Amino acid sequence: MRTKAIIRLLFMVGVITWLALLFTDISIVLSSTNNIKSDIPLWIPNVILNLFILTLYYYYKLKVEREDSLNFVDLLWRVFATGLVATVISLALKLVEFLIGSTKLTNHVVFVDLLYMINLGLMIGFLIMAFMAWKRLILYQKSKWLLRLWNFFEWGLLFSLIYNSFDFPFVEELYVTLLTFFVIIGLILSGNMKWVAYLNFRQKWTSLLLLLLTIFYLLYGLFTMSSLVESLSTKTANYTDYQFHIFILSIITFVTLYSIFSFLVILFNLPTSSVFEQKLEEVVNFQRISQSIQTEQSEESVYNILLETSVSTVFADAAWLEVKHPDQPSKLYTYKITDKEAYEIISHLNAQNVKGILDQGSDKTRNLSKHLAALRGSRFRSILAFPIYVKGENIGTLALLKELAESFNKEMTKIVSTFANQAGISIENFRLMEEALQNERYKEELKIAKNVQKSLLPDVLEQDKDFEIAAFSESADEVGGDYYDTLRTNDNEVSLIIADVSGKGTTAAFHMSQMKGIFHSLAQHCIQADEFMRRANQALVYCLERGSFISATFFIVNTLTKKIQYSRAGHCPVLYYHAADNSTEYFKDKGIALGMVRNKSYGSFIQAYEFEYKPNDIMVLYTDGITEAKNDKGEEFGYERLAEILSEVKSLSPKEIQEHLINKLYEFSGTKNINDDYTTMIVKFK
Repeated sequence: MRTKAIIRLLFMVGVITWLALLFTDISIVLSSTNNIKSDIPLWIPNVILNLFILTLYYYYKLKVEREDSLNFVDLLWRVFATGLVATVISLALKLVEFLIGSTKLTNHVVFVDLLYMINLGLMIGFLIMAFMAWKRLILYQKSKWLLRLWNFFEWGLLFSLIYNSFDFPFVEELYVTLLTFFVIIGLILSGNMKWVAYLNFRQKWTSLLLLLLTIFYLLYGLFTMSSLVESLSTKTANYTDYQFHIFILSIITFVTLYSIFSFLVILFNLPTSSVFEQKLEEVVNFQRISQSIQTEQSEESVYNILLETSVSTVFADAAWLEVKHPDQPSKLYTYKITDKEAYEIISHLNAQNVKGILDQGSDKTRNLSKHLAALRGSRFRSILAFPIYVKGENIGTLALLKELAESFNKEMTKIVSTFANQAGISIENFRLMEEALQNERYKEELKIAKNVQKSLLPDVLEQDKDFEIAAFSESADEVGGDYYDTLRTNDNEVSLIIADVSGKGTTAAFHMSQMKGIFHSLAQHCIQADEFMRRANQALVYCLERGSFISATFFIVNTLTKKIQYSRAGHCPVLYYHAADNSTEYFKDKGIALGMVRNKSYGSFIQAYEFEYKPNDIMVLYTDGITEAKNDKGEEFGYERLAEILSEVKSLSPKEIQEHLINKLYEFSGTKNINDDYTTMIVKFK
C-alpha cells in the first residue's frame, strides 16, 4: 500500500509540474512575442522540465520494477500501450486542429506552444517508460560489469539534467561531447539481447509487431515535435526547446537504437525458433522423467511418462516398453499401439534374427525398414529401441515406432538414448524412494514405541513428609533403555529403583519394560534389597540374550527408622550430600549388573547396604549418560563436575536441582543431540 501511495503521489506531482511548465513557458512566449520583459526568468522552465522528467522517471521506475511477474512480452506490451496512448492523444489534437482549420487561433503562438507542451509531455512519458522497460531487458542475467555500466549510464543521464537546468552559456563542444558519450554507452548497452533466446515462436512474432509499432510511435512523435518546433521558431525564440536537452536527446537515441536492434535480432532468430522450442521440449520432458519419482505413486507411472515423453520428443507414432521381472513373465506397456501389434513385431524380429534393435547388442542393425517391410499388415515401417538399465541390470527395452520408413535420424537416437538412461536412473531413484518411505514408516513405528516407552516411566513419583523426589529422562534415540520408578510398599516404606539397559533402541526399551514388571512384582513383597537383586537376576536370565545386561540400584526408604537399605548391581555410584557437615560422597559399593552371571552364584556378588538419612540430605541417582557426556574437546562431564554442581544448588528443591543439572549438562556438551540416554532422580530429605 505504501508503494501504491507513492506512485499516486508521483503521478499528481507529474501533472502539477507539467502544468507549471505549461504556464511558465506560455508566459515567457507571450512576453517575448509582445516585446514585454517577462517577470519569469528564462531558466525557470528548464528547471521545471527537469523536475517533470525526474517525477516521471521515479514514477515509471516504481511501476515497472515493482511488478516482478512481468515477462518479456508483457514489458513490450506496456511500452506499446504507453506509446499508443501518447499517439492517440497527439492524433486527436491534430484532428481538432484540422477541424478548426487555418484560423487566427491555430496560428496563434499560445495555441502552438500548448500543442508543443502536450506533445512534449507525452513523448517524455513514452520515452521514460520505454527506458525502464529496456533496462529490465538489458539487465536480464546481468553481470557485475553490465550492472556497473548501466548504473554509470543512468546516473550520468540524471546528472546531465543539471546542465540543462540553468541558463549556462552554450558551449557547442561540451554539448556535443556529452551527447556523443551517452550515445556510445547506449550503443554498447543495446547489444545485450539475452532475453530474446527465451521467446518461443509465437512470442517472437508478437514482439516483432510490438517493436515495430514502438518504432512507429517514436518516428511519429519525433516528426510531430519537429513540425511544432519549426512552427514555434518562426514565431518566437524564447520557448523550451527539447532539441538542446541532452537527457531527452540521449534517451531518444537509446530507446530508438534498442528498439531497432531488438527488432532485427528477433527477426534473424525466427528461423531457429522451432529448433530451439524442440530442444526446450526435450529439456522439459527430460526434467519430467527426472522428477517423476517425486510425483508418481508407482513404477508403472514412471514407465508411462517415459513412453509419452519419448514419443512427443522425437515425433514418433507409437511406442512400447517391455519390462522384465525376475521369476515372472515380462510385462508390456504400450502407447498408441495395441499389445497384439507389439507382440507381432517382436515375434517377427525374433524370427528374422534381427540383433541390435531390441537387445542393443554389439551388432547394430542399420537398415531397419526392410525388416518391418517384410511384416505384412503392420502400419509401422521404422523402429528405434534401447535397453533400460537399473544398477547395471537390463530391466527392459524401450521401442519407438514410426509409420514412415527411415524416419529416425542420428539426433533422435541420441535423444532417446539419453531418455532411456534417465528413465533407468528415475526407476532406481523411485525404488530408493520406496525404501526411504519404508524407513519413514519404521520411524513412525519408533515414535509409537517412544510413546509406549514414556508410558512405562511414572508420571507421578511417590512423595512423603520425609522426602521429595524429582526425576528426568531423555533418550538418545527414539526409544531408550533407562528406567526409574517408585513404589510405596506400606505406610513406612517406599521402594526406589534406577536402571540402565545395555544397548539402545527398541531392544533396550523392551528389556526396560521387563525390568518394570520385575520391580513392581518383587518390591511389593517387602524383601531385602540384596534378595530383590538375586530374584531379579534369576527372572532376567530367561529374557536377556547373551551379551545383554542391566545395571540397577534398588532402594528401600524406611521413614520410621530414618534409614535407607540399598543394593547396587553394577550401576553408577550414588552421589550423596550430607547436610550436617556440608560434604558430598559417592557410594562406590560392589555389585555386578543383572544378567552378567547366569546362575545362582550371582548372589555372592550382591550385598545389601544401609545408612541413616538426615534432614536436608540429598541423594542423586543417575545413569552413565550423565557422567560420560562429552564436549567438543572430547572431555567427559565426570563425577567431580557432578558433585560440584550439586554443592552449588544444595539449598534448592529437587525439581530446581534437576533443572540446573540438566542445563549445565547441555551447556557443557554444547548440543541437544545426545549420544546416550540422560536420566536423573533427585531425592531430598526433610
